[in-house]
Amino acid sequence: MIQKLPVRIDPLNRLGWVDVYLPDDYYQSDERYPVVYMFDGENLFYDEQATYGTSWGLKEYLDQSNRKVIVVGLECDTRNDNRLHEYTPYSVKTTFYGETSGKGAALMEWIVHVLKEEVDATYRTWRQREATAIAGSSMGGLMAFYAVIHHNDVFSKAACLSPSLMVCDEEISREFEQTRLHPDTRIYWSFGSKELSPKVRMEAQMQLDEFKQSLEERGGIGRVEILKGGRHNESSWRAQNEDVFHFLWDEPEADPVCHPMSKMAYGAAVEDVHD
Repeated sequence: MIQKLPVRIDPLNRLGWVDVYLPDDYYQSDERYPVVYMFDGENLFYDEQATYGTSWGLKEYLDQSNRKVIVVGLECDTRNDNRLHEYTPYSVKTTFYGETSGKGAALMEWIVHVLKEEVDATYRTWRQREATAIAGSSMGGLMAFYAVIHHNDVFSKAACLSPSLMVCDEEISREFEQTRLHPDTRIYWSFGSKELSPKVRMEAQMQLDEFKQSLEERGGIGRVEILKGGRHNESSWRAQNEDVFHFLWDEPEADPVCHPMSKMAYGAAVEDVHD
């Protein structure tokens, strides 16, 4: 079931909505549940609510997979360039999309200190960082990466699909390398083989592979996926639902070579260089 709740995001001086997914038997049990916080909540559950008419289909996926997890989807502000400013954690003069005021850092403080506290007080959650993950795509993927670094005491896991790292590549890379992470941290990165030019795609894969290596040198688990034929859209992110939730909660192998999707994806990436 989905509960839609109004919220006031004080650091952004605006009202917003949060979509909360609860397992269908939530009110018939006394179980506690791990929580995944996700960005772009309007695109997660229903096609008719999604910005471009296609959602992640998460309600259908979670219902069918019978995964016992709560998903908290924070809807974004789609007016003008507000999403760019709210989903960038650093103030940057010149980015791929233009100047950004970097309100994402303040938004994350609100998520950690206000939204999470309200969720934990309202629902039967496991509050521990080991049971708390964060995920997103595009600018939301950038924010999920920032969150698991900057608030690693709160989030032990992150899924960063098609993360818009180019917006603040230098800043996010520096913080990732300079931050001491808990050794149980796990991060999933991905992008589609068709969403970037061959040159940029290879550069992106090299960067993510370096992030993965750095994370694993610090004791964490990383995974880099290149979705064959994937593009920068909800359909491609929807196709990764099982892979994402398996990685976050099912204790996957650390070595992605052992993962069937990885074998397919890495082979596809090599083939697509000649597109």
